[in-house]
Amino acid sequence: MSDTFILIPGRTSAQGCGISEGKFQEKYQTQINTLQVAPGDMQRLGLTAGDRVRLTSDHGQAEVAVAAAKGDELPEGLLFIAYGDISSRLMGGDTHGSGMPTSKGLDVQMTLLNVL
Repeated sequence: MSDTFILIPGRTSAQGCGISEGKFQEKYQTQINTLQVAPGDMQRLGLTAGDRVRLTSDHGQAEVAVAAAKGDELPEGLLFIAYGDISSRLMGGDTHGSGMPTSKGLDVQMTLLNVL
């Protein structure tokens, strides 16, 4: 089973603090490897924190653990992940002359991996 979402990668304050400890330390890695999902979408899909999903865009795919976004920080239908390896796998390479690939508003399919 898969659903279509809009992925919004970005930076987090915890990611910024984690970089001072090092990119390979737990604090930073947790940020870039955890997909934030709206609580309503988590409930609708029967997801719990730590469940793994596959995200697929027109440019690639990646597997990632999920966590519920806090309160109403994230509207249903949107997903958030901190910039890093996972988000880069889902972006295209076209920079449209800006030097930065389009990284906001990526259409992705989310497929649950641990469905029995």
